[in-house]
Amino acid sequence: MLKAVELSKSYSNHQALNNLNLAVNPGEIFCLLGANGAGKSTTINLFLNFIEPTSGAAYINEIDVKADPLATKKYLTYIPENLMLYPSLSGLENLDFFCGLSDKKLRKDELEGFLHQAGLQPDFFTKRVSTYSKGMRQKVGIALAIAKNAKILLLDEPTSGLDPKASNEFSELLLKMKALGVATLMATHDLFRSKETGTHIGIMKQGVLLDSFRTEDISFENLEKLYLQHMHR
Repeated sequence: MLKAVELSKSYSNHQALNNLNLAVNPGEIFCLLGANGAGKSTTINLFLNFIEPTSGAAYINEIDVKADPLATKKYLTYIPENLMLYPSLSGLENLDFFCGLSDKKLRKDELEGFLHQAGLQPDFFTKRVSTYSKGMRQKVGIALAIAKNAKILLLDEPTSGLDPKASNEFSELLLKMKALGVATLMATHDLFRSKETGTHIGIMKQGVLLDSFRTEDISFENLEKLYLQHMHR
């Protein structure tokens, strides 16, 4: 569902991403680990067509993102570190609005069903988003992915700033999406969540994917050791 082929991005004399090759299949959660400036967000932004590649290509469901960005949008939902919702609207109203942008007109009970699946407490369905915690806002994002029947989730530091309970709930939601066959690419600093939730992990540094492997093939202790080794080289 997601594929990068020799994907690169440079700004004048700075190489933000250097010849990235990766693939994420349905039902996989690929976690990109690395420090700030490693190229994780650049990768996400290239898949979203927020920026254009200097060379190489990003594909969504075998469609070149640069060649036909609109066609790729229907397959994905993007949840950034701080999900932008309308604070004066309720979670239900936000979901209705964003579904409308995707040409989906859904009944109130259907929208409530998606919020329920995403784990938002019913008491908050009609409360203003300005009263929501970050974890609640992320759940509205997941509800949108479910409502859109999104095949791809692009996540940029989604658990940053979440307390352990909210972070755990978010991980459980990702596993639900995995069971639905969704392909997920997540940029994160969180080694623990990557090992717990991901099917694959890639370690990035200075725009280069240094290492990638299946999470089942490495213990948490060895992951931590390997990550630190790469960071200190």
